[in-house]
Parts: sequence; structure tokens; C-alpha cells
Amino acid sequence: MALLIQGLRTALFYFLLASSAFVWGSLSLLVGPFLPFPQRFAFIIGTWTRMAMFFAHHVAGIQVRVHGAENIPRDACVIMAKHQSTWETFFLQTLIAPQVQVIKRELLSVPFFGWAFALINPIAIDRKAGQQALHQLIEQGRENLKDGNWVLIFPEGTRIPNGRVGKFSRGGATLACAAGVPVLPIAHNAATCWPTHTWWKTPGVIDVVIGAPIAPNGNDSQAIAELNTRCHDWIVARQAELGCIFAEGELADLRDA
Repeated sequence: MALLIQGLRTALFYFLLASSAFVWGSLSLLVGPFLPFPQRFAFIIGTWTRMAMFFAHHVAGIQVRVHGAENIPRDACVIMAKHQSTWETFFLQTLIAPQVQVIKRELLSVPFFGWAFALINPIAIDRKAGQQALHQLIEQGRENLKDGNWVLIFPEGTRIPNGRVGKFSRGGATLACAAGVPVLPIAHNAATCWPTHTWWKTPGVIDVVIGAPIAPNGNDSQAIAELNTRCHDWIVARQAELGCIFAEGELADLRDA
């Protein structure tokens, strides 16, 4: 019976999420183009992601506990966060604003949601483009940081199932070094409630841990590698503390070369 009830709650959550994306996405397409960026972000993304978190809490039974919010600096910088599910792509928009996300270009083609998302100028890259995508990230990322917009990057590039940490790309560290700003590392255990690659939602508490900003020591290739390693190691250590690393012996193999 409990599984049936949670299944119904999960189905209702998705119905409300999809319905709100259609309604709010349509409204955003009408209103968003006439707003300056900070207000546009707050109207389009800030409001809708808060609705999504409201549904997650009150319908699916998912609560949130944030640790280290005092570590969020006043000035915009690069955010490097663990990627386990879709949950963090919603929640982190409510935590730090205004921000732009580095996303897969094809997400902009998703009806209503993607069309509205395009209005907040995400850094939409073709991950197969290699150096061209990196140059795009650095150019657009520096402009956004200069304008006071945070840049959110998931260095693993894709959702990684609970228990593992994926290889970190150096895009976030490269941008931070090029722009001369620190990286704000974020770890969490979202997959315990919002598992990777499945529709099922499990009631519980998601813990989000925000670390102290990690400043780059230069902007050459060695500085980039060193910053990436420091961010990787901090996130891995916090994931282990959250019970999201299942095999300690695997960690050496997961480090970015």
C-alpha cells in the first residue's frame, strides 16, 4: 500500500511539474523578453523552480537541508556542483541568483521549458565540439561573470548514479582561472530521494553542502589542473561523508588526469 501511495504521489508530482512548465513557460515567452536579465531570471526561472521545489516537498515528500550557506560569497563566481539527478538543476537556481547554467544545446529544443529557458541566455554548448565548446564557455562565461551572473557547471557533464563520482572536465576550472574568480563547490545526496534515470521519487531529506570558495593560483595549465583537482577532491570527500561513495578504492581511478 505504501508503494502504491508513493507511486500516486510521484505521478501527481510529474503532472503538476509538466502542467506548470506548460503554463509558466507560455507566460514567460510573452513577458520575459521585456524584462532586464535579473528580473527575467527571477520571473522565468526563479518562480518556476520554486514551484517545482514546492511540489517536490509537499507532493513527493522531499525536503532539503542546506549546510554552509554562509560560504556563498557576495560576488558572482563559478559554481561546480555534483550531478546526480534533475533535482539540483532546479534547486540550485533557487539558492543562488541570478545565474546561467552550462547546458547541452539540445535542451533548448524542449517545448515550452526549453523555449523559456533560452530567454535567460544559458551557455548552451555542443559537447562534441571540443575546443570550440571550451572557447564558447570561456567567452560567454567571462561576460556573465563580469555582469554579475553566477555560472553553474556540472563538471561530470552528465548525471552519475549514487555511489560514484564521474570524471571532472576542466571547463569550470578553466573558466575560473581565465576570469580570475574562485570556484564555489557544492556536494549533495539528491539521488537518495530523486534517483538517476528513473521517474520514482522517495520521500526523505536531501542534504546540500556548500564549501568555502576555492581560489585559482594563476591561469596557466598547471593552475587549471590544480584547481580542478582541489574541487574534485573536496566534492569527493563531502560525497563520502554523505554516504554517496560506495567504494573508497575506486577514487584514485576517478580523478581527472
